[in-house]
Amino acid sequence: MNNRKAAVDVFDTPDRLMAAAAEVFVECADHALRASGRFVVALSGGSTPASLYGLLATEPIADRVDWPRVHVFWGDERCVPPDDPASNYRMARERLLDHVPVPPPQVHRIHGEDDPRAAAEAYERELRATLATGSLDLVLLGMGNDGHTASLFPSTPAVREPERWVIAHQVAGAPSAAWRITMTPLVLNRAADVLFLVTGADKAATLPRVLEGPLDPDVLPSQAIAPRDGRVRWLVDAAAAAELTP
Repeated sequence: MNNRKAAVDVFDTPDRLMAAAAEVFVECADHALRASGRFVVALSGGSTPASLYGLLATEPIADRVDWPRVHVFWGDERCVPPDDPASNYRMARERLLDHVPVPPPQVHRIHGEDDPRAAAEAYERELRATLATGSLDLVLLGMGNDGHTASLFPSTPAVREPERWVIAHQVAGAPSAAWRITMTPLVLNRAADVLFLVTGADKAATLPRVLEGPLDPDVLPSQAIAPRDGRVRWLVDAAAAAELTP
C-alpha cells in the first residue's frame, strides 16, 4: 500500500473536516475495543489537531469513547518541558486529556525535558512494552508545507531508520526546539489506521506532490507512511486540496 492508494476526502471547511475526523476516531476506538479490549492511539502536535481534540473532549462525542480503556502516545515531541507552550503534550492535555477520564498510567508522554537520546530510548521501550501483543490502532498525523510529518523532516536519516522505533535528532531550521523526538516509519507503518489531517492554502502546492507525484520519501517524508496491512486516510480542506487532480 502507498499514498496513491490512500483514501482522500475533501471538505469545504476545516470545521467539517474535524467533525469527520472525530467520527473516524470514535469508529477506530470502537473497533479496537471490541477486538482487543483497548484502544492505542498516537496523537499529533501542531495547530491543526487542536480543534479536533477540543471536539473529542465535548459532548456528545466524548461520551462515545470508553476513555478508561484508551492508551495515549504521541507521534513526536519537541525537546521542551511538558508545560512549555511548544509542547505537543501540553496542547493535547489542555484541549483533551484534562477533560476525559484516561487513567494517568495510560498517558504515555515523551519526556522532552530529559536528554533527547535517553528520552527516545526510554520511549521506545515503553512503546514496545505496550505493543508487545498488538500495534497502534490509530495514528493521527499532519503534513507540513515541506512534506514532513511527525518530526520526520526532508533529508534526515529518520525517514529510512531501519531498526529503531523512536529516535532523537536535531532538525536544522526547525521552529521551537531544534531537537525533536519522533516515532519512525518502522512503527508508524505497523498501525491499523493512519489519519492525515491537512488544512490551509500553504499546503496546496505540496499535497499533490505527496499524493500524485513520484515516490521520494527523502524529499517528501509523508510518503514514507504506507502501512502494509493498515489503512491510510487523508482528510483535507478545500484550500489544501486546491491543486489536487479532480
